[in-house]
Amino acid sequence: MTEQNSSKVQLIQVDPELEGQRIDNFLRTQLKGVPKSLIYRVLRKGEVRVNKGRIKPDYKLQANDIVRIPPLKVAEKNDAPSVKLDKVATLEAHILFEDDQLIAINKPSGMAVHGGSGLSFGVIEALRALRPDQKYLELVHRLDRDTSGCLLIAKRRSALKSLHEQLRDKTVDKRYQALVVGEWADNRHKVRAPLKKNILKSGERMVSVSPDGKESETRYQVLERFSGATLVEAFPVTGRTHQIRVHCLHAGHAIACDDKYGDESFNRHMAGLGLKRLFLHAFTLSFIHPKSGERLSLKAPLDPQLTAVLKQLRK
Repeated sequence: MTEQNSSKVQLIQVDPELEGQRIDNFLRTQLKGVPKSLIYRVLRKGEVRVNKGRIKPDYKLQANDIVRIPPLKVAEKNDAPSVKLDKVATLEAHILFEDDQLIAINKPSGMAVHGGSGLSFGVIEALRALRPDQKYLELVHRLDRDTSGCLLIAKRRSALKSLHEQLRDKTVDKRYQALVVGEWADNRHKVRAPLKKNILKSGERMVSVSPDGKESETRYQVLERFSGATLVEAFPVTGRTHQIRVHCLHAGHAIACDDKYGDESFNRHMAGLGLKRLFLHAFTLSFIHPKSGERLSLKAPLDPQLTAVLKQLRK
């Protein structure tokens, strides 16, 4: 642990790019490693000022506001991942697209999108370590830790806002590939089932179909058939936690090697073919580029383990 001791008052002029951001979120990005509780305490006490006046935690910043941050003394973990770590270094090779607005990455399976819950770092922390001069890097959306594929990271707040609006308006088109147990019926094109999130005593998140859950819909298309398995394309109309996985289970076709919602005997069979990860991959992602206004379509290739399993099944 190193002690971060900011013994001086900081005065920060707000970049026009950050206009509209809440003061509490602004402070969280400015004061890395400072506990949220301390940030809200200094806000409540009026120690943070904007243009010399007191503000509430939901105050929205204006371009060129002058933010006064009081001296803060906190114990801070020095846990930025080393760029020499294999997992961090190899991320560079997973970048599908990058410009001054965003980064698109083919996220590896087994890597969380961010640190926390016992994980020292995730994709976002790794990218910040790889791009130390990049002032702004924020996740646009999430993927489950075991799911691979297209993941977007915004380099500007304006890009993040644009992409979040597109996600809300359903302008973003996300397509996944999943290998499922059994023969998916040709005429089954959608699963509509309300989903409810439950937190187990262990802290693990589990999702189930429940009448009092949130309305959820996934559309499906058969891509390829094998003996006892089907490769499907899944298009989530809504974006609930574990949605595709639980909807596949609800349809009677659990995804291969799903350790939460899977079929044990199918998982054993797939493991015998060399599959050691969930067969769920965000294959394509299409959206309007925040700056050019043109539609950008990205494709993330399947990793060698997934392609090898499909090759085995085709034999």
